Amino acid sequence: MKASNKKALGKFVTVVAVLVVANLVSLIIFKRFDLTSDKRYTLSAASHKIIEQVTQPLFIDVLLDGNFPAEFKRLQYETKQMLEEFSAYNSNIQFTFVNPMDEEEGKEDQVVQELFSLGLKPITVTVDDKGKQSQQLVFPWAIANYGEQSARIQLLKNMMGATTQEKVISSVQHLEYAIAEAIQKITQEKSKKIAVIKDVGELHDLQIADFLIAVRENYHIAPFTLDSVAINPNKTLQDLETYDLVVVAKPTKPFTDQQKLVLDQYMVNGGKSLWFIDAVQADMDSLYNENGSTLAYPRNLNLDDFFFKQGIRIKPMLIKDEYATPIKLASGEMGSQTQYEQYPWKLAPYVYPAKSYVKDTINITAASFDYHPIVKNVDGIKFDFANPIEILKGKLNKTVLLNSSQYSKAIGTPFVVSLDLVDEPQPDPADYVNGFIPLAVLVEGNFESMYKNRVLPFKDPTFKEITDKEGKMIVVADGDVIKNQIDQNGVPRELGYDYFSSILFGNKDFVLNSVNYLLDDVGLLDIRAKDVSLPLLDKERVYKNYTTIQIITITIPIGIILIFGLIFIYLRKKMYVK
Repeated sequence: MKASNKKALGKFVTVVAVLVVANLVSLIIFKRFDLTSDKRYTLSAASHKIIEQVTQPLFIDVLLDGNFPAEFKRLQYETKQMLEEFSAYNSNIQFTFVNPMDEEEGKEDQVVQELFSLGLKPITVTVDDKGKQSQQLVFPWAIANYGEQSARIQLLKNMMGATTQEKVISSVQHLEYAIAEAIQKITQEKSKKIAVIKDVGELHDLQIADFLIAVRENYHIAPFTLDSVAINPNKTLQDLETYDLVVVAKPTKPFTDQQKLVLDQYMVNGGKSLWFIDAVQADMDSLYNENGSTLAYPRNLNLDDFFFKQGIRIKPMLIKDEYATPIKLASGEMGSQTQYEQYPWKLAPYVYPAKSYVKDTINITAASFDYHPIVKNVDGIKFDFANPIEILKGKLNKTVLLNSSQYSKAIGTPFVVSLDLVDEPQPDPADYVNGFIPLAVLVEGNFESMYKNRVLPFKDPTFKEITDKEGKMIVVADGDVIKNQIDQNGVPRELGYDYFSSILFGNKDFVLNSVNYLLDDVGLLDIRAKDVSLPLLDKERVYKNYTTIQIITITIPIGIILIFGLIFIYLRKKMYVK
């Protein structure tokens, strides 16, 4: 007995020693293991960099506590797992799940109004469980607080027309991005500056209000007028070069040679620019008249030579695409009510991200390459009266970010645009032989001045033909991509939301991704581009085999336990019974 006691004591001491050593090692070496196939719980390098900036307590209140439908249970679970990852790497990050509707009876409406005033819009979810339907109010939001700063975190993406399951899958893919972006907003000081070019007949601030509001959360943004170039062009150029990015939103006035030289030298000196250009004069508002038609004709912006030098040409033509966004038109009357129907409007392409990368050539197949981070995981984008972009040979690298569908073609202008186009017969696919037309192009490299070996519009002592600084430029051949609609009360709607079709397109994600990329803020882009595979149950299959699945999930585990129990009893008897 003494020998056995000593042996048992030795084992006990060994186990204790191993545990002590393991704990000491864990204090020095920190490692978490992600066993998922898609590494969905492995934080990216950009997230780690953002986490390091949290030097004081950061509190996150998640409004997803409660008894939810199965899909939202999954979102709840994935959100908790992701926040645990953030908290594990920085203990200053703390989170709590709360139920905003868990209030005294009769105060639910008051709570809803308070949250709504904060911009936290609830959604009503219809749950179908074996044919039984019920509705439930859910707030798929979280609020991050850091000192006096706070930020909203949208946990469920707003995808019009998508099922709850599709929304959850897409939202889980963006959880890390949503949380990391919110933390960055409230922990890091703004450093980079964006100039929105004025005095060129551009969109009104109200028409790009949602873009301005979204960008202002991460960057400094201010208007920049080019009218002073006529008086003091050198000072205008010096002022412009203090900005990190220039945004030109649907200009309608021709650019002067002096203005182009300022923009030219800004790009040559490593500047970044984002252009939304309409090469054709055509708007939906001009169609709503007695004739239901308007004349589309080329718009002179005096920018052809500017873009030509960068290796692209925006043609004054219109894109007609069979993959079209809908338009709502009156179809008749029922009693005193006007009836409306939706029709595909082929001059408003429904554009999806392109896979083509173009470098000094034109003949590139779209399926040969992967998506660029700017457009990866971005939903379809709405264009209105888009123009084709021709890729020219040159030293600069060009990446096609967006293009039209296979069944699209360019129409020459002048062209009479009529609402009667919705009644066109089904076309022959053979009519479309030159599809996949570029509509948005990224240009990168060492920009060369368009005024090389030319007389300058004004004397510029700092003029450079080319430098070793790399510039970036994104050109979108439709000014309406950045334009938000305005409701009857004069309040701007979310960028990408189309009131007439009640569809939220991916315009906002595309524009903000473009800004992030041009400002070299690629960390968040890498997080957004992360692919996450979220397996969900096939409800139809479950309902069809409900009884069988119940038997399998209940009886098999119990049977396995019984078998192991009998084996254990048999071995024990065999060992100790003599």
